[in-house]
Amino acid sequence: MQAVDDVTRRWIGRNEALDRLGIKTQTLYAYVSRGRIIARPDPADSRRSLYDAEDIDRLLRGEGPAPRPTTAPDRSGVRGEADITSSLSVVADGRLFYRGLDAVQLAQQATLEEIACRLWGLRDVHLFTGIKPRLDGVIGVSIRARTFAILSRRAEEDVTSGACETEALKTQAACILNETIDAASGPGPRLHFHQRLARAWKTVDRDSHMIRRALVLSADDELDSAVLAVRAAAGGGAPIAGAALAGLTTLVGSTVLRDLTDASTWVVDARRSPVEASRRRLQETGSLPGFTAVAGSHDAGRAAALLSAADLPADLRAVQQAGEATGDGQATFAMALAIIARRLELPRQGAADLFMLGRLTGLLGHALDQATNGSPIRARLRYVGPEPGAN
Repeated sequence: MQAVDDVTRRWIGRNEALDRLGIKTQTLYAYVSRGRIIARPDPADSRRSLYDAEDIDRLLRGEGPAPRPTTAPDRSGVRGEADITSSLSVVADGRLFYRGLDAVQLAQQATLEEIACRLWGLRDVHLFTGIKPRLDGVIGVSIRARTFAILSRRAEEDVTSGACETEALKTQAACILNETIDAASGPGPRLHFHQRLARAWKTVDRDSHMIRRALVLSADDELDSAVLAVRAAAGGGAPIAGAALAGLTTLVGSTVLRDLTDASTWVVDARRSPVEASRRRLQETGSLPGFTAVAGSHDAGRAAALLSAADLPADLRAVQQAGEATGDGQATFAMALAIIARRLELPRQGAADLFMLGRLTGLLGHALDQATNGSPIRARLRYVGPEPGAN
């Protein structure tokens, strides 16, 4: 049905869509993310998108979106279906946007606190500067364990999300993120989040911008199981910290973290002799970890933005070059994080910790968005078990 529908539709380019609607690019992407306008990759250039002219005409007439044809569910994967609306981020034309602004461009200067304010709809970044550290620490040998402990404690302390006003929930989220960074970095001056982490990891000040960039670029992404877990928990009334905990525990078991772990291991293994290590790995397994990003994709874009600002030493640059020469694509964002972690000589789980702390910011944003915007998650569970009353 979708193939026939695509044939009967008339598709137009971005510039024509913007001219007809008289809007900015960010607004167009917002319409796409909300389902008001259908977009698809341009067959002639996968880095660009085409937009449904009929949907644009409906908007100009002030009408709602057209009914979408239903398709048969894919029973090889998840058995439930969910329809979720979000105003946090969207991928369009091979780029990731945080509430309408390019994440790669934001990463050039923005701090994680500023990204949190953008994703959470906060008016004043100074909310973070007024938060005092807690004196009662948490126990955990790793940053991941301490992060889970913080979220668990706050989930027990805080009231349910439905019992708080919007501004109170945002303040609560800021306190949660601040406590988590403190748990990761240890006590010290009230610096920016990336500076606290740099101090804890003994990273020189001139290199701390790499930590900042990694955190910003990790903050959010397309819908995945972690976002679904957060929104389901928040929609059910869980405290903001409890919803974020649901998302992080889901993230830990996801392919994203497995890919990041594989990439981190590969960088260590390949660093001494990248070309030989790549050749041997291809002979043994037929693929390299961390080199599958499609040119022009937002994954490749984030990776390139992070690595280009890293001033890599020759051995790590050789790991990247050998992998891209012999792998199935460009360096993924997971590989970029793994290389950055080695460039900064972070602990063994440093790449995963960077990603997790950055992503927590976006997951808290999804919890806030779900709890305050009131957009219900329309879900349908298809029962495929025995017939009722069957023997």
